[in-house]
Amino acid sequence: MEVIKLPQINVEMEGVSLKVLNVSGEEGMHMPLHHSTREAVVICQRGSAVLNMDGKEYEISQGNNTIIPVGVEHSLTTHNEFRAYVVMDIKSAIIFENN
Repeated sequence: MEVIKLPQINVEMEGVSLKVLNVSGEEGMHMPLHHSTREAVVICQRGSAVLNMDGKEYEISQGNNTIIPVGVEHSLTTHNEFRAYVVMDIKSAIIFENN
């Protein structure tokens, strides 16, 4: 049985209307298919990963920024040690496909 390693997701800070999540993981970690209830901005701080969204693969690496539209299902797999900030509406939630 394969053990799936998930990235860590922690709230870095919260304001009145926005929150910043810190997403980090080691090489080969996978965040399963999910979506956000509001638009989100991903800002890669370290490492690289592939974002699967709308049937396409997007490489994310240090210094890249990506906008994930509301409700669009996507997954993330890290290539190496990875860290990104995700900026989203304070009321936004991340919903995983199997929940």
